[in-house]
Amino acid sequence: MSLFAKHQPVLNKAIEALHSRVFFAAFPEHPAPAMYGETADADGQAKFKNHLGKKFEELKQTNPQSWGGQEESPYTQEALNISYPLFSVDSLITNSKTAFHLWRKVSAQNRAGLLMESLDRAKKRFFEIAYATMHTTGQGYMMAFQASGPHAADRALEAIAAGYEEMNRFPEKAMWNKPMGKFNIQLNKEWHAVPKGISLVIGCSTFPTWNSVTGIYGSLMTGNPVIVKPHPGAILPIAIFVAEIQTVLAENHLDPNTCQLAVDTFDKMITQELAEHRDVKLIDYTGNSAFGSYLEALPGKIVFTEKTGVNSVILDSVDDADKAAANLAFSVNLYSGQMCTAPQNFYIPANGIDSPAGKISFDDFAQKFVTQINGLVDNPKAGPFVLGAIQNKKTSERVIESEKLAGKVILKSRTFENPQFKNARVATPIVVEVDASKKEIFSKELFGPIALLIKTKNTAQSIELAQEMAMQHGAISCAAYTTDSSVKERIADEMALAATPVSFNLVGGIYMNQNAAFSDFHVTGGNPAGNASFTNPEYVTKRFTWVGHREPVKG
Repeated sequence: MSLFAKHQPVLNKAIEALHSRVFFAAFPEHPAPAMYGETADADGQAKFKNHLGKKFEELKQTNPQSWGGQEESPYTQEALNISYPLFSVDSLITNSKTAFHLWRKVSAQNRAGLLMESLDRAKKRFFEIAYATMHTTGQGYMMAFQASGPHAADRALEAIAAGYEEMNRFPEKAMWNKPMGKFNIQLNKEWHAVPKGISLVIGCSTFPTWNSVTGIYGSLMTGNPVIVKPHPGAILPIAIFVAEIQTVLAENHLDPNTCQLAVDTFDKMITQELAEHRDVKLIDYTGNSAFGSYLEALPGKIVFTEKTGVNSVILDSVDDADKAAANLAFSVNLYSGQMCTAPQNFYIPANGIDSPAGKISFDDFAQKFVTQINGLVDNPKAGPFVLGAIQNKKTSERVIESEKLAGKVILKSRTFENPQFKNARVATPIVVEVDASKKEIFSKELFGPIALLIKTKNTAQSIELAQEMAMQHGAISCAAYTTDSSVKERIADEMALAATPVSFNLVGGIYMNQNAAFSDFHVTGGNPAGNASFTNPEYVTKRFTWVGHREPVKG
């Protein structure tokens, strides 16, 4: 049985889900023994620990210039001391150019089978990847497992499905017959989906697999060789994915350099040199807006970016203020606000919000919000695992600096003791009340556990400000609470014009931070937060070109 035949049933379901947008997950998100085996967690932890202090020798890339690595655990604040093979830009490019001409000749069916097989192999390593993610990003265990394992694999499968479908949108061949009266013109025509060339995927430090695999698998599926340039602080999780891709390629007599890992170090980074290289045609990037905008401006490149944004919450009226506050508090606490979809600006009318119990004042809702944050933080069975650890020291510094903002500090950030890791770098959310006139404070992303409660004149001003922030500075997510259908319609319409999706009236176990593969478009590409979307057709069609040939039919 071919790999395509083996995986075709799942691929068909994935394509169907792309169209229906209903729930579909090929990889179970819960790390239950019934799903992954009784010893899967312990085995994965042991495998992760076995990497520490050693060379990562699983890659099929040969003749490195040297070895290096500078990863540090946010939980122990100690170096992982894992070293990876380091290669020059010229050797990476040369290897990709050689691999390109073999990979582009592989059929779309065979590519899909090979790539889906690599995801199956990665599935066996989800727990190992989870611990690698914990100790490079600071994510809590459950998030690290889900985001870097099953959720990332589902996003990768989504890219495979979208690419496969688009490459099969048109027939490979057709006989074109045009009646001309006494005779017909007949041409044999054929069409080829021609890949653009070398693809560079630039990873980020907080979600090293979830934010990278879509570009990796999207480019590979459409016939492009890929150079994966991880963030120097978060290499191991994506290195495992790349190693599995290379293993499947080698087993099937294909060049493992079709997908290369390009590790660098903080003191000698190669990102810019790779991005500017004339042979790099495609670039996927997640990170800060300054570097993202630089990449977008490079001539001769097709660039897919997810940059920074200012995410809003519009509070107009609620069915249950306590449930709404609890949901929003969890969103702020989740991974200590280190998510591109985390809420930052909370717009609350000065005269309060409506509820069945009567008017809830600005101060009363703020207190409910603070109480819910503290309740989660102080819960020893939940707080440390929901908040995780701070990935970057600069984020910790930003939280401390936020106390100096021109507003009223309602809740100070504090540290807490993680029961498993006494030296974990942690910070609880800071909540600051800001007047709506102080745009200079809330018109930029304050990455980390920082929540701004912005006192507005009314809901109309709240909507206006949320839309303005999204249009001018970008937004990836937005939440809104209203029991008024006309207000709901206005929010949806105004934020749609700002290319920002809205989550309405969320309570319980679903949060504005979360995006589901096959259903939610992650980033719209329509505002300054990014120019691409996981995963719409354009995300894959821009990675190849349709080229047609024709020839007269021989009599």
